[in-house]
Amino acid sequence: MPDPDTPRPIAVTMGDPAGVGPEVAARSWVARREHGLPPFIAIGDIAAVEAVWDGPIARVGDVEEAERAFDTALPVWHLEDSGPLTPGTPTAAGATCALHALETGIGLTRNGASSALVTGPVSKHALHGIGYTHPGQTEFIAERCGVTHTNAVMMLAGPSLRVVPLTVHIPLSEVPERLTIELIVAKARIVARGLARDFGVAQPRLAIAGLNPHAGESGQLGDEEIRIMAPAVAQLAEEGIIVEGPLAADALFAPGIRDRYDAILCGYHDQALAPFKALHFHDGVNLTLGLPIIRTSPDHGTAFNIAGAGTADPGPTIAAIAMAARMAAAREQSYAPAK
Repeated sequence: MPDPDTPRPIAVTMGDPAGVGPEVAARSWVARREHGLPPFIAIGDIAAVEAVWDGPIARVGDVEEAERAFDTALPVWHLEDSGPLTPGTPTAAGATCALHALETGIGLTRNGASSALVTGPVSKHALHGIGYTHPGQTEFIAERCGVTHTNAVMMLAGPSLRVVPLTVHIPLSEVPERLTIELIVAKARIVARGLARDFGVAQPRLAIAGLNPHAGESGQLGDEEIRIMAPAVAQLAEEGIIVEGPLAADALFAPGIRDRYDAILCGYHDQALAPFKALHFHDGVNLTLGLPIIRTSPDHGTAFNIAGAGTADPGPTIAAIAMAARMAAAREQSYAPAK
């Protein structure tokens, strides 16, 4: 394994060149010393950075060159010209560049040239317009890594809370039928392994949030807790995973309660993301567990409405880079031979 004292740079894809990705990547470089960020490489169209930022840029073509340049300039791995560029106005050429940047970032991280992958925001609408068929970047990354999308688990992580939605982008009406014992057990296993491998948590403590008000009130307000969640918790406990639930979600996120757990698994998207964003809107990180590589992402979209205005907040990208670095260090440590 590489020497953990000399970590490899992090690959940062800039996402759609018409979005805020190029700006927040550049502003993260400006804040590198303040936040102790490791070297990273911005990947995409160099013109997208030049259109929104007048700071020093180093056009690089390999990792070593990027490492040498990082102290004095933002290293940019220029892939292709994405044509006439207007911040806030996505194009097919820009979507193609974003896809190629994602493929390049995955490749660099899979072959060990970079220690982790941080993905900038893309326009799903623009990507689908060029024939992209995946629901998002996570599924594409999982496929390229040889992992089924069901084994790639989305986690939102911040300084005081980590949450995992057991179901993600589906209508609320479909959630009860999608929740199964098998789904909960499989995702909880991945979360427990990920916390140990990528966060250095020796004995992860998990909580399962009840789906219904008051966790079903012993079946009076719904029976998913009795039929599905409780058996899943029992099976996980038999496997030696520390887990509690189903627990009433209305109290689970309160101070002093959420602190008991290393991650909280929630039944549906907003049950996880609403409390998470209330706490960590500016420093929350979207990450993927279950992959052979480390992948994080700022928890926001392309923000075309403010692209080019110079007002995009680099905080989430800074947090994503910093968390990727910590996860890489934890993973390196987990593989280090015992002394």
